[in-house]
Amino acid sequence: MLDKATPPAPQLQRRIRDVRLDVFRGLGMFIIFIAHVPDNPWSRFIPARFGFSDATEIFVFCSGMASALAFGRIFDSHGFAIGTARILYRCWQVYWSHIGLFLVVCASMLAVDRLAGTGDAYIRGIGLDGFIGPDTGPELLGLMTLTYVPHYFDILPMYLVILALLPIMAALSRFGLWPVLAASVALWLAASFGHLELPAEQAKSTSWFFNPFCWQLIFFTGFAFMRGLIPAPPVSRTLIGAAVAVLVIALPFSWQPALDASPTLASAHGALLPFIDKSHLGVLRIVHFLALAYLAVIAAGEHGRRLRGRAAEVCRLVGQQALATFMTGLTLSFLAGAALNFTGRGMIAVAAVNVACMTVMVLAAWLVAWFKSVPWARVHQVAGRPPHP
Repeated sequence: MLDKATPPAPQLQRRIRDVRLDVFRGLGMFIIFIAHVPDNPWSRFIPARFGFSDATEIFVFCSGMASALAFGRIFDSHGFAIGTARILYRCWQVYWSHIGLFLVVCASMLAVDRLAGTGDAYIRGIGLDGFIGPDTGPELLGLMTLTYVPHYFDILPMYLVILALLPIMAALSRFGLWPVLAASVALWLAASFGHLELPAEQAKSTSWFFNPFCWQLIFFTGFAFMRGLIPAPPVSRTLIGAAVAVLVIALPFSWQPALDASPTLASAHGALLPFIDKSHLGVLRIVHFLALAYLAVIAAGEHGRRLRGRAAEVCRLVGQQALATFMTGLTLSFLAGAALNFTGRGMIAVAAVNVACMTVMVLAAWLVAWFKSVPWARVHQVAGRPPHP
């Protein structure tokens, strides 16, 4: 995947300046935050309520595209060994981000329980009561070995495993595109039939909610598009019509008011569950997401020329710092849920809490971008004096 049909360096540079990747990824970060706030009224309006796919597909697909930019050039210019080392370094970063995120959220919920005098209600509410108690030792070992991956904390481990697969795909790419596609589809099929499950909680005999061997398919699809291995579909009325049809047909099978009003639709929705399964990336989720992504790219215009204005710039900033803003947003989502339990879920309180937390996400993105710019390393010539070392 990294050796065949590799676009020249100037083309890669143009793609780096394409705003669509970061804007859509930033939008996905905001949607993921809203979706994770317990009993958040705003979650009634996120894309998942109107179709089979949701912000997780956005995150994983865009992460595949970003990885093509971040790692593809390293494989091209420095070879397989250095490219693999760079990916392992990123896996190391994601691993410790996951550990840190888990501990921060755990400590936050313990603090809320103590301050509110609710016993262990908030810890139990996010399923961490098994971690705080007599099983702390075994579960701590499970946390460090990724065999204890409770729900809500499974996106980063999924991303880590998918990243670890990237060098394998790079090696297969030496034999052409088809071996890579065959390996990706084979992994998806094997995992879809339950042959590649990873343990999440031994005490409950559960598996990771997001099976990385299924979700790698959408990741490497984004990767292949950004590398030019899969040509971008043309803008045509036929494809636009087909994409719109997919979204329209999916709507009544996803919108809860329609399901509640029609037993026939509810029954049909039940029959579709194996094909819209989120844990194993059901095939209808893939089709729905690709249709939505196709229309979104057309709406954005060539190279994202319509993505202008303050809102787009905010999303772009958040998308550029996706790991930091994801961690910030997930932590804030639990705190936001606790805050809404005390304030009530009236319109003003809900708006205030959601907007305040998303503002913190933006500030976190700005701060991380500032640190990454290494401002202390800039050389300034002051009044003819030599620059400070």
